[in-house]
Amino acid sequence: MDGHHPAKPEMLTKIPTYFSETYAADTPTASMAKLAPVARAAEQAGYVTFHDPGLVDLDKLRELHDPNYVRAIITGKGPLASAMGWEWTPQIRNGILAINAGQIAGARMAMETGIAANVAQGFHHAKPERGHYFCTFNGLALVAQEFPEKRIFVLDCDEHCGDGTAEFTKRLPNLFNFSINGTNWGMHESERSICRNIQNGKDSFTDYKKVLQEAFKAAKEWPTDLIIYQAGGDPHVDDPISSHILTTEQLLERDHLVFRFCKSERIPVLFVLAGGYQTPIQEKLVPLHLNTFKAAFEEYCQRV
Repeated sequence: MDGHHPAKPEMLTKIPTYFSETYAADTPTASMAKLAPVARAAEQAGYVTFHDPGLVDLDKLRELHDPNYVRAIITGKGPLASAMGWEWTPQIRNGILAINAGQIAGARMAMETGIAANVAQGFHHAKPERGHYFCTFNGLALVAQEFPEKRIFVLDCDEHCGDGTAEFTKRLPNLFNFSINGTNWGMHESERSICRNIQNGKDSFTDYKKVLQEAFKAAKEWPTDLIIYQAGGDPHVDDPISSHILTTEQLLERDHLVFRFCKSERIPVLFVLAGGYQTPIQEKLVPLHLNTFKAAFEEYCQRV
């Protein structure tokens, strides 16, 4: 592995962002249904420049996951095709293939420019043998597999722990998983898989910021070549499957703290969306994810 070779972020006017209409799919939860509305809002706000990643090479997925599971997702046959928790559709399959192409392309772009985004969700519960909890293929581990010479640090700020990514740290020596969550579903800790659980209370955001600093310290000491930031919207106080830790303003401050750290340390960052289950999507959820783009834009870009 290369070790840490910090990139000097380019002077950007917009955040390079991977998205295509193929990403959008009708899903029972907001996981994929929200992607197009968030992308449109970020574009209308002037925060992003879009790039279409195409579709991921299936051989890369077969190397990462059990080939039988990959085959089930591609063909739609058998119970594994719906292992992520939704009934399989070609639309969902095609969206997943595009989203994972965006992970690889976004990681490459981030290491060139200092920052990039993928308007994507649905990675961190997927394990080598199957998907789970609305996650199909683990696009976080996919980046580590694609760039074995780079140290990939996942900063997972979803409400729910990154248990699938934790499993992949056992296989990929260049992958580090730091999960800050309100709900821990039995994630296994190790030297490169850290789980910090934050409980709701009057000092919860103070505790959250302390754990963020712990994560930043770990990323510096490893040292890290790329941070993948899972900017979860589901720690929000109004999320229906949340422990209700953070307000809208606190989520925005969290995002600013992450991007400010990455820029100051010259560690490239790829950010993605993560959980968020409020409805209506347009009124309740899109503004939370748009705030992540706003924070990235304000930390990295200058208006022209």
